Amino acid sequence: MDEEAIRSIFLRQTAACEKLGSPFTGRVCRLLAQRLDSASKIGAIVFGWQGNPDLGADSVPLRLCGALNNLVLIGADPGLAEVYPPKGGDSDDEKLWREIARALDEHAGHIAEFLKSAPQTNEVRRSAILLAGWSWIATHFGRPLVVSEVGASAGLNLFAERYLLKTDDFERGRTGSPVVLPASWYGETPLQAEINVIERAGCDLAPIDPSDKAQRDRLISYIWPDQRDRVERTEAAIAMAGKEGTPVEQADAADWLERRLARKFEGAVHVVQHTITWQYFPESVKAWGEVLLEEAGARATPERPLARLSFEADGQNYGAAVGLTLWPGERSLSLGRADYHGRWVDWRNPVV
Repeated sequence: MDEEAIRSIFLRQTAACEKLGSPFTGRVCRLLAQRLDSASKIGAIVFGWQGNPDLGADSVPLRLCGALNNLVLIGADPGLAEVYPPKGGDSDDEKLWREIARALDEHAGHIAEFLKSAPQTNEVRRSAILLAGWSWIATHFGRPLVVSEVGASAGLNLFAERYLLKTDDFERGRTGSPVVLPASWYGETPLQAEINVIERAGCDLAPIDPSDKAQRDRLISYIWPDQRDRVERTEAAIAMAGKEGTPVEQADAADWLERRLARKFEGAVHVVQHTITWQYFPESVKAWGEVLLEEAGARATPERPLARLSFEADGQNYGAAVGLTLWPGERSLSLGRADYHGRWVDWRNPVV
């Protein structure tokens, strides 16, 4: 991909950030698109990217924004912190770019290493969608849940029923939870159900250990710094997860899913979930994952049902699609759509 094409990716990320409520990160992406020097060490890495730098693939703009934010979070660059939220953020473009350009040069080694790993936001507010989905599944099957998540990062969305979904009209989840999921809710009210998760587990190629400060800092680095509510919510969820340890295994998604689906969970519904993750998997992993789910669905019984709960982009501009597939019988249902960060949800309760 040529240099201009990669600069255009940064500009599309600018528009995405602004649409999702982060004008500061949008500014950073725009400045990088316009001014990043291809002759510099970081510029050479970005414009010579070995892979697909686009937003739905390697997401190079988010990697680079995360690297810069990480320097602020770990206290490695006081000058950059002066122009970054929460301390700064309102400097003019010239001052902001001077600090960014300096940081790119002075911390090139740290940034180059940071760029090697894919972004992991583990957006906790997506648990509002999962909580509503789990409620529907629990109501429909009348059984406890076993939850398996691919691309689980730190595993924070494996604890959805312990959080509090709060809207103007209703609440769901655990009253008094330190993790509150505010959402603008449209469509139908999610079902009220007692959710009993008897086992939860996840996998990730690079799982985040909430008990490790460096890994926590890395996770927070991908949250846009002018969105303090997201930072605080994630920190609260990390504190909850850290009390019992993260149930996330380092593994390839397809390999792990094959082992997980081979198990029999008598008397429970096995829920396989993924949120804004499937698109990042290699085509071979996605294809094999689909085969594994089909084969496991064919083995499902009324006593051991299987459900696939997904929240993924589908090419439409209006958020992402919430889908549900049930076995036995392979019924595909739509649960609605939602904002990528869970700020709004347009919900439906299908009748089966």
